[in-house]
Order: sequence, then C-alpha cells, then structure tokens
Amino acid sequence: MLDEATGARTECRLRGQFRIHGIKNTNPVVVGDRVTWEPEKDGTGSITAIEPRKNYIERKSTNLSKIRHLIAANIDLAFLVVTLREPRTSLGFIDRFLVAAEGFRIPVCLVFNKMDLYNEAEMDVVEELSELYRNIGYGILHTSVVNGTGIDELRKMIDGKVCLFSGHSGTGKSAIISAIDPTLNLRTGDISKVHNKGKHTTTFAEMFPLAGGYMIDTPGIKEFGLIQYTKEEVRDYFPELRAFNNRCKFDDCSHTHEPGCLVQEAVENGEIALSRYLNYLAILEADDMKLADWELR
Repeated sequence: MLDEATGARTECRLRGQFRIHGIKNTNPVVVGDRVTWEPEKDGTGSITAIEPRKNYIERKSTNLSKIRHLIAANIDLAFLVVTLREPRTSLGFIDRFLVAAEGFRIPVCLVFNKMDLYNEAEMDVVEELSELYRNIGYGILHTSVVNGTGIDELRKMIDGKVCLFSGHSGTGKSAIISAIDPTLNLRTGDISKVHNKGKHTTTFAEMFPLAGGYMIDTPGIKEFGLIQYTKEEVRDYFPELRAFNNRCKFDDCSHTHEPGCLVQEAVENGEIALSRYLNYLAILEADDMKLADWELR
C-alpha cells in the first residue's frame, strides 16, 4: 500500500471476507484502489475496506475461462505505449484497449515510442496513425528514451494525475518512466531475438509517485480480451461511429449490414478509417463478446 500523503509503503494483505464465493476477478484489490487498512504488530497491515472505484481498466483473463483481470483502478489518464517494431503493436490491440477505456470515459494518450529506430517509411506510418487517432480525439505523443524526445511533454501531462502506463512487453514503458525519474531504477529488458517479442521486465503492477502525480506501471499485455460489453455499447465506444447515432435509417443500426447505414457510407467515402471499422466488426464477432454470464461487480 502507498500512502499518498507521505509516500510511505506498507505491505498489506486482504482479510478473509474479501475472498467471497462467486467472485470472478483474478484480483479483488487492484493497483489504484483506495482502501482502509489497519496496522498489524509485525509492521504489515490488513485491508479492511475498499472504496468504490470511479473507473477501472479490465480485460479477459488469458489463462482462466470467464474470469476478469482488473489491471488498475481510479485512473485519470491512460498512456498506451505502442511501437511499430521490436515489438510491433497491432491496430487491433490498440482499438480494443481504447474500447475498454471508453467504457469508463478514461482519457487515453497513444505514446508512439522508439522514434529513434524508425526509417523514413515507418515514420510516415507513425504520422498517418497519429493523424488518424488525433482526429478521433485521442492524445498523441512521440517519444524516444535514447534522444529524450517527448519526455518533458510527458512529464507535464502526468503532473497532478493518477496515470496508467500499458502496452506490450518490450515497448519501453519502464524505460520511459525511468527517463522521467532515473532514481526509480526500474528494470528494462531487451527484445527476444527468437520471437521478436518483448521480455517481461515488469512482473506486477505498481504505483510510483512521479512528476507531481502518480504512475501505474503494468506488466506487458500480449492480448486484450474485452468482456461485459453489449454490441450496442461497443458501437458507442468508437467515437467516430457514435457521432452517427440516430442518423441512420434505423435508430438501432448496428452499422454492419443495414440499408441506409451512414457509417458504412462514411467508410466507403474515407470519412471513417477502414482499419477502425474492420476492428469494430472483429470485436463484435470475437468469442469474448459472446460470453453471456460475465458477473458485473
């Protein structure tokens, strides 16, 4: 547990009543939770209550069927660190994360990292993607730990906020945080030469006081399974699709097959990015969206 007033850390454990029957979270308490706790004689503490969360980021557990994995709670701003290579972040992963954040209206800034590595063609891709997501309404930042690009801007954005850093392993999350505050001495790692995937350097989520705010550093995420959303909610969590609400021929238009759909027309005219629309369709058809018995908590 981190005391926001003093910065002191205390090792705490949950009391038995939190391990209730039927819970469908892998972790009943999560980084960012505000809790009430009592000190123990051995210098540790016991968590006695968890305050209601204003928001959280969650995903489907990759190892346990029909189990939710909470990543962090009470977030003011989420940074999704993406890279074009070493490793490559797919647009499908980006859009799934954005949907999860939209579900709780958590602002997201896409951090295109390792800018020092890219050739001219890759730089063009970064600019194209930056324009795409900026026009939708998401924050955009270009960073490089090697030459310091974007680090000062990032430091200013963190000030006074509880921020989440997420992304694939190897995208440089911990390296960026260490560049902001070198005294943290976070572990950073190389890319696996076998699969060109990032090695895990952060093994559990942890919160740090950073740049006048708080930063939650998370383990790398390979996949982002979405849960507990209806198809109507997914439609509303794509801002450019949401802008067409009640404008199509049918008020409940799913923007997939209906005649008179203005979204399909906008895709054909290039007003909505084809990549975003295809990812929207992919999310609707994904297995994790077909589970009917997710328990809301």
